[in-house]
Order: sequence, then structure tokens, then C-alpha cells
Amino acid sequence: MQYGPAVRRRKLGAELRTLRARAGLTSGQAARLVGWHQSKVSRIETGRSGVKPADVRLLLDAYDVRDPELHELLVVLAGSEDGGRHHWWHAYRGLLPSTYSDFISLESQASAMRTLENTVVPGLLQTPEYAREVTRAAVDGAPDGQVDALVEVRLARQDVLRAQPPLRLSAVLDEAVLRRSVGGPAVMAGQLAHLREAARLPHVRIQVLPFGVGAHIGVTGPFVIFSFPNRSDLDVVVLDHLTSSLYLERKEELQAYSEAFDSVQVHALSPEDTLDFIAGVADGA
Repeated sequence: MQYGPAVRRRKLGAELRTLRARAGLTSGQAARLVGWHQSKVSRIETGRSGVKPADVRLLLDAYDVRDPELHELLVVLAGSEDGGRHHWWHAYRGLLPSTYSDFISLESQASAMRTLENTVVPGLLQTPEYAREVTRAAVDGAPDGQVDALVEVRLARQDVLRAQPPLRLSAVLDEAVLRRSVGGPAVMAGQLAHLREAARLPHVRIQVLPFGVGAHIGVTGPFVIFSFPNRSDLDVVVLDHLTSSLYLERKEELQAYSEAFDSVQVHALSPEDTLDFIAGVADGA
């Protein structure tokens, strides 16, 4: 297991190495094309050192890579800044831990996201009122201004569901997520109504795992799987902990978590039955 920046370096290096080979270049030839020493190319490709977004652009030009989506994705893996271009979350840089910024940058570039949650509603599906209560609990004692800013970030992240094309979101929620009272009856009523609205979007799939299912693989903890356009080798699993996040990217790890998600989807209610179930919880059933 690796922390976010290390995984990003390794993924970026492996992809650049593949693109160089596809261009028919040795690492020494690539280095000469961009005016570097061969050892710099080797360190980048093995993930031993980071690389500036501008340097990624140089290499991609040298390899004659013209796919704009791939350009943008690899720049994000390099650090999310492109020649002075700042993404929206950089305005909160002093507030957000680096692992959270990493998460947001990956989320902003992903084409699909699969998430299993057994504690709270996923951030992309939270109402402002629910998000405030969850944030206040997570940063207990924080001043109102900090809580307000973190809620702004949470809500701004939801723009990926309104983008063109939008992020495809598949969420499996343990029944406990629906029954845990966050912020009181009024907040929960609004949140449950919002879940039902979101579930009707064509690119959002929500399923509930009822208590009656019993023990299942999801009890080991929540996780997120990010997928990218036509690049399954760049998929990333994210595990959140109290003070940090872990990023998993080895093929066997990705396969294990993909199979785990498939398993909980099979045991969960269908999206249609989930709508009825949420309505029942809202009515006090």
C-alpha cells in the first residue's frame, strides 16, 4: 500500500514508459530529445522522483501523444498544476490536507467512481445541511469559518455529477447509512429525499445493503474505486482513515476490490427496490 503521491508517481512513470516504448524510443533517445540526462527519464519512469507538469508536456510532445484527455490526466497525476493553471480546489490549499487534494484531483478526472459506504452518505450525494453536520463532527471544535469552507469544498466536488460528460457514480450504501440520524429528523428527511432524486439520474446508481443480508465483505470498511477513460491500468482504490488516505494501485489489489464491489452489488437491493426502501425509511418504516 502506498500514500497518494507515491502511487501517482508510479502510475505516471509506468504510463510514460509505455508511451516512450510505443514511440520507439530508448530512455537515452527520449532524454536527448528534451535536453535532459538519461537518468532523469529513468527516475521518472520508475517513480523514484516527481515530475513537473511542464516536463510531462515535454515528454508527451516528444512521444507525439495527441490525445487531449490523456494529456490532462497525466498532468493531474503529475501534480494538478499546468503552466500556472489552477484548479478550483487550489483556492483552499491552506485548508485541505494533501491527501484530500489528491482525492479531489483524481475525482475530477475520473470517468467513473464506485463506492461502498457503511457509515455516512458519500460526499457527492450529501445535502448542504447533512454535509455541515458530518463536517462539524469530523473537525470537532473547528471555528465556523473553517467548517463553512470545508462544506463549500464538499459541495463544489459535486459538480462532477453535472459535468459534460458527468462522472458515472455507483454507490452501495449499508442500511446503517440511512438510519443513522445525522443532524436530526429535518436534516435526514432532506437527505433521504435528495438520495431518491439523485438515484433517478441516468449516470447515478444507488443500491442499499439491508441489515437482513447479514455479514458481507463490505463490513471490513468503506472504499472508493476511481476509473479513467479507456485506461483501466490507471484505476485507483482509495481507503480513508481518520488522519490519512491510502491509495492502492497494484493489479491484484484492484482486482480484489473490484470483485468485492461486484459481490456487494449482487447482495444489495436493485436500484428500483432501493428507491422504495429509502422511501420506507423516510416514512419511518
